[in-house]
Amino acid sequence: MKILVTGGTGYIGSHTIVELQQQGFEVIIVDNLSNSTAAVVERIEMITGIKPALEVFDLCDALKTSRFFGEQQDIAAVMHFAASKSVSESVRYPLKYYRNNLLSTINLLKSMVDCNIRYLAFSSSCTVYGQPEKLPVTEQSPLLKAESPYGNTKRIIEDMIADTVNASGLTAISLRYFNPIGAHESALIGEAPSVVPDNLVPYLTQTAAGIRPFLRVFGNDYDTPDGTPIRDYLHVVDLAKAHVVALKRMLDGKEKSRYEVFNLGTGKGHSVMEVIQSFERVSGMKLNYQVVSRRPGDIVKIWADPSYANTELGWKTEKDLDEMMKSAWDWEKAKK
Repeated sequence: MKILVTGGTGYIGSHTIVELQQQGFEVIIVDNLSNSTAAVVERIEMITGIKPALEVFDLCDALKTSRFFGEQQDIAAVMHFAASKSVSESVRYPLKYYRNNLLSTINLLKSMVDCNIRYLAFSSSCTVYGQPEKLPVTEQSPLLKAESPYGNTKRIIEDMIADTVNASGLTAISLRYFNPIGAHESALIGEAPSVVPDNLVPYLTQTAAGIRPFLRVFGNDYDTPDGTPIRDYLHVVDLAKAHVVALKRMLDGKEKSRYEVFNLGTGKGHSVMEVIQSFERVSGMKLNYQVVSRRPGDIVKIWADPSYANTELGWKTEKDLDEMMKSAWDWEKAKK
């Protein structure tokens, strides 16, 4: 069964492809390589023994997208990861995010409907909840104003998918991630942004590796126990496994409605300082960091109530924060 993975050479997409191939699925990737490299395909092959097909083009190109789908009549389902994903960059360049994230999804959905491809798993985000008034966050928590254009694009795309489901034969699941970190145990794939990292953990490990002079901690005056923002961090492999479970749920006809939403997290919040302390424990190093002013678009604290995904999908996270940080550091060292 052939699965199309958009953004499949990226961080989460590549880990999900490993899980898909290990479960016997055939994978074809579409990626414009704007924040990744084609070398990831060879690394996936090293892990699984199978080289996924790669088509390099931008889903924002409606003609190329339509032609591609016209030539690929045997795609059973789509996993949609392709997107610009930096919260802080989206605040600086909002139109880039609205164009890249929305237009690519419009073209993808239209082609899926035109070609009668019925199943979609979408890479959504906890940013759709804004700054929640009550914690932990459940799937029924109100979707408050997004704190960034990035978060707003995820919310708009969820609406686009729901409306397309209502108007067509599409069945879809949106997976609202909290904060994926870590790397595959092989240390062959991990988070490798082609620009200066925006996310905490790759910047942290690059600092420890001497690539960055110091780690910036964006604010220590938040309403949290140690003053730094709190997030729900989950291991990227745990997250990847959830995608395969969600896909099989749709393929087996076990969904309760044709559009479903699940929170994916551990249910535990960790502050930025706790992440730094975890890294120092597993690495035996002292990290050079400096507290700087708050960053636009950041929320104070958020963590998931993952119980619905636990019961409905039969999925739960397995790895703790120290395991996540150790795998991230192993990946950083292996890149040298």
